[in-house]
This record gives sequence, structure tokens and C-alpha cells, in this order.
Amino acid sequence: MAKGHRSQIKRERNANKDKRPSAKLSYARVSVQKACFVLDAIRGKDVQTALGILAYNPRYASRLIEKLLKSAVANAENNNGMDSSKLFVSECYANEAPTMKRIHPRAQGRAYHILKRMSHITVVLDER
Repeated sequence: MAKGHRSQIKRERNANKDKRPSAKLSYARVSVQKACFVLDAIRGKDVQTALGILAYNPRYASRLIEKLLKSAVANAENNNGMDSSKLFVSECYANEAPTMKRIHPRAQGRAYHILKRMSHITVVLDER
């Protein structure tokens, strides 16, 4: 158990926080597997190349990730004062979110389950 006043504990926790600019999209209506196809294509690339890849990728997740990447670049410029030409995608990942469960009626009184999966997508940038 941590000792000290609550504000002291928060100050220590925030001192260890990651300073890299990032953006997170919670509860995106796309499965983790489908989002990872797009994320694997942009991981490690510089921002201009990644935006070019996302602009011409036909997958649905690429539109979501493109907006997320632009948001992360804006965070880097406004909050951290970084130069957008030097930024690259250092980390990008998708975690599983709660699944919406639906029931579809089938023949002879049966019911099939439909799982509408969601994900939490995170993009972290860094400077070269």
C-alpha cells in the first residue's frame, strides 16, 4: 500500500507517466482483428507515409485510424510543441472492448448468437 497523502500519491504516479503524444479511440465498432490489419501497415512509419497508406486503404478501420492519427499529431503539436515532420508512429495497438450480444432467430425455434465486437484503439507517436 502506498504511503502519504492522496495528492502526493497522484503526483508520484503522474511523474512516471509516459510523455509521448498519443490518441485513444474507445468503443470503436470494429473488431480487434480487423483493426490490427490496418495498424500493422502503419507501425514504425513516419506520419506522412502512414496518412498516405490510410488514405488509400479500402478497409473501414482505416478511416477511424486516420482520424485518430491526425488527432495524435495535433496533440503532439499543441500540447508537446513537437514538429510534425519529425514524428513517427512508435506504437499502435487495439485492445478488446465489451462485445454487444444479439440474438438472430433461425428455423425450428432455434436462436443464433451474433457477437458485435468492439475495440479500443491507441496510437502513440514519437520524434526522430
